[in-house]
Amino acid sequence: MQLNVRELADVPSVEVISRAAVMLMSAAAEKLGLSHDDPDAAPSRDLDEARRLITALAGLVTSAVEYLGPHAGPIRDGLQSLQRAFRESSAVPDAPGQGPGEKYTGPVY
Repeated sequence: MQLNVRELADVPSVEVISRAAVMLMSAAAEKLGLSHDDPDAAPSRDLDEARRLITALAGLVTSAVEYLGPHAGPIRDGLQSLQRAFRESSAVPDAPGQGPGEKYTGPVY
């Protein structure tokens, strides 16, 4: 059996950055409970963890946006969707500009 494995040196930086962003997005969505019918009752729901993941994603996207080319728009849209979902999930929403990642992206309403 032959595995189709690429050397890390052969992987373009945009692919590495994009994959990291998708991993952070997926993990944040899971921690927000978005993969469940009732996010409030999701066993994986953990808003503190979601905040950390969204903030890390915002830092990555903000610092790497110039290298993402056509991937930048969809990744930014995904980040903003997670930021909005976090705000909607919070019992006491953060003040504008204080939500996860907003120190990097600016306020998300």
